[in-house]
Amino acid sequence: MEEPQSLDHVARIQADWRRERPDLDVGPQGVIGRLHRLGDRLTANLCLVYDRYGLGEGEFDVLCALRRAGEPYERAPGELAAHTMVTTGAMTKRIDRLERAGLVTRRRADDDQRGRIVALTTPGRDLIDRAFTEHMQNERRLVDLLTPAETAALETLLTAWLSRLEQPVPDKG
Repeated sequence: MEEPQSLDHVARIQADWRRERPDLDVGPQGVIGRLHRLGDRLTANLCLVYDRYGLGEGEFDVLCALRRAGEPYERAPGELAAHTMVTTGAMTKRIDRLERAGLVTRRRADDDQRGRIVALTTPGRDLIDRAFTEHMQNERRLVDLLTPAETAALETLLTAWLSRLEQPVPDKG
């Protein structure tokens, strides 16, 4: 058995559980625990860029979804919620903050007076273009901690795992 000081944080937790609950297989914790810790560290590194532009992670996502839409850089709030995977209530709060900052505008939809359209303003487009450029440089820095072969293998594994998790559950009726 490895010395405790040579084990990483997750391995130490697993060793503790193996001692306390030898009847349980704690092997999955090695993958899930490390992914969780990695996710936390990646998010912290990504938020450093968002913070420099006065944005939270959610606001950054909204601006990116609008910018990706192409000219005229607008979407309905429901579309934005789908493109950023948040509830429409959370989306409303994000849009409110971005509108107060002058980064987006809201207007009635031309074809449905009850519907709304959210659009990037010129300052919003300028901001997200600068922020996204730095964001991609930051992601490159993080990914470059791996070799190209490791990056390719990890992307393949994560793509396969995510596609299996996101498959609809068959109806048992």
